[in-house]
Amino acid sequence: MMTAQFQHLGFYLLAALAEIAGCFAVWAWLRRDASIWWLVPGVAALFVFAWLLTRIDVEFAGRAYAAYGGIYIVASLGWLWLAENTRPTMWDLGGASLAVAGTLVILVGAQISR
Repeated sequence: MMTAQFQHLGFYLLAALAEIAGCFAVWAWLRRDASIWWLVPGVAALFVFAWLLTRIDVEFAGRAYAAYGGIYIVASLGWLWLAENTRPTMWDLGGASLAVAGTLVILVGAQISR
C-alpha cells in the first residue's frame, strides 16, 4: 500500500513538471515572443502530463485530477521560486498547505472507501 502511494506521488510530481513545462512553452510563445517552435515540446509535454495522470490507480478520472490539484499548486510555487527567482509568500505557502491537505483527504478517502 505504501509503495503504491509513493508511486502515485512520483506520477503526480512528474505530471506537474510536464504540465508546467508545457504551459510555460505556450506562455513563452504568447507572452515573451518566443518562436512558435516552442509549442512543439510544449504539446509533447502536455501529452506526457495527461498520460502520467492515467497511471494513478483510482477508479475515476475526476478523482485523480482533483487530487492532482494540490500537487500542481506546490510544483507551481517551486517553479515560481526556482525558475522565476521569486520567493513564494507566506500566503502562497499557506494556500499550498491547504491544497495538499485536500489532496491527502481525497486520496486517503478513496483508499478507505474501496
